[in-house]
Amino acid sequence: MQEKEKEMKNQAEQEELPVEINEEANPRNDEENLQPENENSDTVENETEKLRAELSEQKDKYIRLFAEFDNYRRRTAKENLEIRQTAGKETIISLLDVLDDCERAEKQLEKSGDVQQFTEGALLIFNKLKKVLESKGLQQMESIKTDFDVEKHEAITEIPAPDKHQKGKVIDEIQKGYYLNDKIIRFAKVVVGK
Repeated sequence: MQEKEKEMKNQAEQEELPVEINEEANPRNDEENLQPENENSDTVENETEKLRAELSEQKDKYIRLFAEFDNYRRRTAKENLEIRQTAGKETIISLLDVLDDCERAEKQLEKSGDVQQFTEGALLIFNKLKKVLESKGLQQMESIKTDFDVEKHEAITEIPAPDKHQKGKVIDEIQKGYYLNDKIIRFAKVVVGK
């Protein structure tokens, strides 16, 4: 144990000794040490400037991209609003002829009391209206005497079927159902036999 203590004391003494550096003996040492530091600092400054330039370039690209996207978003929102406002324009324009015919029929009815002429005129207008709507893709749903289908029909009431073949079938139609280009836009309101 004593030997270990002696060794530890020797090591402690050796570590505490100050190291003297003779600066006069090696005057170039400082200049050499300073020179690489200056070169390193120049290199670091150059790299820093490059990184700042790249960062500035990336910020500029980001700002331009953001502005471009914002302009795109505004433009599409404006176009979408215009489309919604004029979506039915074509259909309305095609129905204006029918409206004109209705106004002519109203004037004719005021001048003349002939019910037969009015009936014929009303039928002509009605058929014209149906043709215009059919040309736009409107189709009437056929429901009477078909099986009740929850996907197409809305049952208003059930009544006892007149015969057993009409059980579960549509007996009467309260309001017609319609398709627009093969897609249901209004369900048929029907009476079902039970």
